[in-house]
Amino acid sequence: MAEVTLEGVNKHYGTEQALKDVSLAIADGEFAVFVGPSGCGKSTLLRSVAGLEGITSGRISIDGRDVTQVAPSDRGVSMVFQSYALYPHMSVRENMDFGLKVNKFAADDRKRRIEEAARILQLEDYLDRKPGQLSGGQRQRVAIGRAIVKKPKVFLFDEPLSNLDAKLRIQMRVELEALHRDLGATMIYVTHDQVEAMTMADKIVVLNEGRVEQVGAPMELYHRPHSEFVAGFIGAPSMNFLDVTPTADGVRYGEAALTPVPQSGMPARLGIRPEHIGLAEPGTGALSVTVRVRETLGSESYLHTTTPAGDALVVRTDGESDRRPGDAIDLDFPQDRVHLFGTDGRRLGA
Repeated sequence: MAEVTLEGVNKHYGTEQALKDVSLAIADGEFAVFVGPSGCGKSTLLRSVAGLEGITSGRISIDGRDVTQVAPSDRGVSMVFQSYALYPHMSVRENMDFGLKVNKFAADDRKRRIEEAARILQLEDYLDRKPGQLSGGQRQRVAIGRAIVKKPKVFLFDEPLSNLDAKLRIQMRVELEALHRDLGATMIYVTHDQVEAMTMADKIVVLNEGRVEQVGAPMELYHRPHSEFVAGFIGAPSMNFLDVTPTADGVRYGEAALTPVPQSGMPARLGIRPEHIGLAEPGTGALSVTVRVRETLGSESYLHTTTPAGDALVVRTDGESDRRPGDAIDLDFPQDRVHLFGTDGRRLGA
């Protein structure tokens, strides 16, 4: 397999700039996920690696070879799209064989590659069926199998699970993780779903308006976001934010002292995840709020609360919690779980 390197990649569509000085290294055998909201440039970046989009400036290398001006078919990549793009009149076997046949691979080699891919993807019993006789998950596995038989240096996935229902998405996530482990392949995966990114990635690349906002392992981004954007995008439910004032006596939210850690500086934003907010005994917490809505999910519940200033806070509690809408509850903000961001959105402190 191969390392993928991007150096100063820019992409313009007329006066609009879709990619802004993107530099990135994806190691050999790594599972990297490009994630971000719609329009952030993640699919454009993936298509640029594939050669389906030309870049305005910069350099793209695969396995140490500059492929910036190389045709897609000669880059050693294989792409799985959001739509299955299977030929409905062909069997599973014929769909996986089509590209090999066009490129004049020997019949014995084609047969061996197809059988190997079918075994890896558990499609042996479906090779003679047409796509219309398969479930959505099976069709997506056929599309992945069509990529596997080419034995590319890099696998590229453009939101391949977005057309599947919730249960099937979870199943396919597990299958893709197992596939990565079995093949030891370099994989780049695009999604807008941060849950997919957190569960599947070795490395997450968070994109925002064409720029790389942060790169790191999933839990690194979760616990040490470099910006308010990353903090709010990674995690479900997302991080809570409050406008606060750091002072010599601690971080204050209105009249409430949320943390005792001395700070100095201009007004800032405090971030804390729902599971890190503590429930305190009545009258003893740093902040009193009112429960507006309770979401019960079985083993846990989420309390959607409102502060006296009208700000929303989500708090995770045990599923057996007896808190109900209308209840007043007191909250604590553990200082080692609090994140502070400046007015520019960047993280404050170490």
